[in-house]
Amino acid sequence: MDWNRLHKLLSILHWVILLILASASALWMSSAFTGGVILGGVIAIANFHVLQHTIRGVFSPRGNMKRGKFSIIVKYYLRLLALGVIIYVLLKKGFVDPVGLAVGISIIVLSVIGLGINLAFKSKTGEAV
Repeated sequence: MDWNRLHKLLSILHWVILLILASASALWMSSAFTGGVILGGVIAIANFHVLQHTIRGVFSPRGNMKRGKFSIIVKYYLRLLALGVIIYVLLKKGFVDPVGLAVGISIIVLSVIGLGINLAFKSKTGEAV
């Protein structure tokens, strides 16, 4: 399976899981918790897309590096710093519930696990991927 197809499937999974978690949270949890889930999910999804864009920009279609390792490292730490500042401000100002934010941020992990289970099931049953 090529990366474009996997990336599209992962992107759909991200948003579906965010919708499910946010809906369940809106029904049974406080608005601060639900806000944390939504903001955490959006932050995680945006972070994932920025990382994917950075990696694609560094490598050519043939797999050769177009830029040096230094640019990857600098962009990684800048992205990590920006993420830390955003999370700090959200928590310091009390805009969101910390546990809700953690649940929202975990959306990427849930999507990757879900995709892995799906692909493993399809390969075990012999279905085309």
